Amino acid sequence: MNPYTKGGFTLPGEAGYERLTLEMAEKWGADVIRDSDGTKLSPEITQAGYRIYSTICIIREHNEFARLHPDAQQQTFLFSEPVTATGEKMTIHLLDGYFEEQFELNDSGEAMAYWQVWDRTEDRLLSPEEWEYADGCVTLNRCVPYHRYSVSFLAWRIWEEINMYNHTTNHWTSEHLRQLDPRHPLAWEYLQSWLDRWCRENPQTNVIRLTSLFYNFVWIFGSDLRRRTRFTDWASYDFTVSPAALKAFEREYGYALTAEDFIRQGKLQATHRLPTDRKRDYMDFIQRFVAEKAAKLVEIIHSHGKEAYVFYDDSWVGMEPNGKYFASVGFDGLIKCVFSGFECRLCTSAEVPVHELRFHPYLFPVGLGGLPTFSEGGHPEEDAEAYWLHVRRALARQCVDRIGLGGYLHLTVGQDAFNDAIAKMAADFRRLKALQACGAPAELPVTVAVLHAWGSLRSWTLSGHFHETDRNSLIHINEALSGLPVKVRFISFEDVENGALREADVLINAGRAGDAWSGGDAWKDPEIVSEVTRFVYEGGGLIGAGEPSAAEGKDTRFALAHVLGVDQDDGRYACHPPWAWTQEMSDPFFVAGESVGKTAGIRLTGPDTLVLNARGETPTLTVHEFGRGKAIYLGDFYYSPAGARMLLEMLLYLTGADGRAAGLTDQYLAECAWYPQAETLVVMNNSGEPMEVNIALPSGTVRTCPGAGEICFVPLGEKAVRL
Repeated sequence: MNPYTKGGFTLPGEAGYERLTLEMAEKWGADVIRDSDGTKLSPEITQAGYRIYSTICIIREHNEFARLHPDAQQQTFLFSEPVTATGEKMTIHLLDGYFEEQFELNDSGEAMAYWQVWDRTEDRLLSPEEWEYADGCVTLNRCVPYHRYSVSFLAWRIWEEINMYNHTTNHWTSEHLRQLDPRHPLAWEYLQSWLDRWCRENPQTNVIRLTSLFYNFVWIFGSDLRRRTRFTDWASYDFTVSPAALKAFEREYGYALTAEDFIRQGKLQATHRLPTDRKRDYMDFIQRFVAEKAAKLVEIIHSHGKEAYVFYDDSWVGMEPNGKYFASVGFDGLIKCVFSGFECRLCTSAEVPVHELRFHPYLFPVGLGGLPTFSEGGHPEEDAEAYWLHVRRALARQCVDRIGLGGYLHLTVGQDAFNDAIAKMAADFRRLKALQACGAPAELPVTVAVLHAWGSLRSWTLSGHFHETDRNSLIHINEALSGLPVKVRFISFEDVENGALREADVLINAGRAGDAWSGGDAWKDPEIVSEVTRFVYEGGGLIGAGEPSAAEGKDTRFALAHVLGVDQDDGRYACHPPWAWTQEMSDPFFVAGESVGKTAGIRLTGPDTLVLNARGETPTLTVHEFGRGKAIYLGDFYYSPAGARMLLEMLLYLTGADGRAAGLTDQYLAECAWYPQAETLVVMNNSGEPMEVNIALPSGTVRTCPGAGEICFVPLGEKAVRL
């Protein structure tokens, strides 16, 4: 097999399209063929000499068992929308506003022991004597007029969410699939025997591709199409709950969780909120359970001579690739679907032998947000190329072992532009992989520490894909960092207390006041504030974006206002005129104005803060020298190729590092990666126009001319890898 023309590619095959499957396998250089949701592989495909992946979602497609054992289905806490009482008696219909095909009340005695009724106006939990339940409704008999009341209750999830999405979006008409809870003893026994039997009956399969494990990310549908999604959080643990789980938790931890620990006044356990100690305990409890059960599945798969890969999306909750228990499962590979660079780095950061990316667009008629990707009016090649511009810059820093696609292969018929684009991406990927087999790309002597409440557990992510979290400046910073030639670590506030800043050159803190990313109450700890202050004063760099270090009860809105040189006026500075300033005309680094946003109320703390960018009277980009260090404030940050270059130049400015050590282009819309062991330079044109690019290296300047959106491989020296 020629490693530059074939290999490292997983193709979605499809029975009934055998000739197409084998033709596209040849065109894209596939060495693996897989099935997908809604497709099967015929013997003509499985016996064609390719390795075979078979997709299994272990907890679904067991409807008959679910009908016989309805108490083995998965559950969640829900809450009724608060209703205002206008008299002393009121009835609340519990499932009003929810998608009736997704949920069913669990009104068993075991479940109702965990129900709660709240006076939200008074923030008071009502006693069981103050309400009664019948026929899906709770009646309150002693209301305080004009107070707002809400009920928290357990409900069965009677439609597996990914299957539900495909039915409602891609117009599937097959049976609605339910999901089993492996915590139920009979369900767990059944699932193990089912997997063992499946392995025996499918000898053609080399790799079982587990479509995650047991618990889906939270995705709550509503009945009103104007807000079909009521709540979604890629990293929430709300769908893991059940009376059995709550009882097991209480036995182990010595205290009981309540509905309110999950509902949290109707906001649920969103990852963007600061985690409570109870949430951290519960997450650890679920992670250990998931790892223990997953290891049993892997053991079964291995006993049949097959490999076990896991798809890091869908029912992934509890399977934390950067958590304490992931490595103990024994997976042979991790597969991550990607839209962006930070997701590539998320995949490569996991401790597992094989890392694989599933590219987008998925081969479905309708794409994200209802785009007509493979339908009339769609341009899948444009989607693929747009995602590739994000993905390749991360792969140039840290490559994966494999790439691939998923979905219905027959949708590629007549899509020559898309098919050619994927062939080109596969070739570029193989070249990057070959270079990194010789040695890692050069890095700057710069270590960046990204500080938030979750630390390393949420390395390279927040709580979802880019399109789910793109309002947060930190995910844009992560995206920019994913392709920069620097070391990146994700640290928590506990890590700061334990000396993590001793190993960092630049600290980044970004988010909104009170969220998990900015840190909220963690900044009330004087030891944290003094340690960051010391770090910068003694020569470190600080970048703050949005409302960094914002905390209530301090003498300043930003706990690090004295370091940043700016603070936020939330009303406390009324009658205190701000410092006058003029925008600096000579920038110490490249400023990409379109990547700099505005946060309201920003004002200087003194005359020594320099303003490099502003929106009206509000500074949006500032520089402040503090001791031997420097701090940069960004009102907001939006990823773009220019923004990534701006962030790189900020890091060079804060540390004094020489950009030539890793290769520095003279065009902000071009990036490069220098592979010294392979004596090869990779230059990426991130613009829509051809350009001439000069790259400064320690040995001198190199000139190349990549075409629009192209990636160039430039061999330098006698030992250069010829691709």
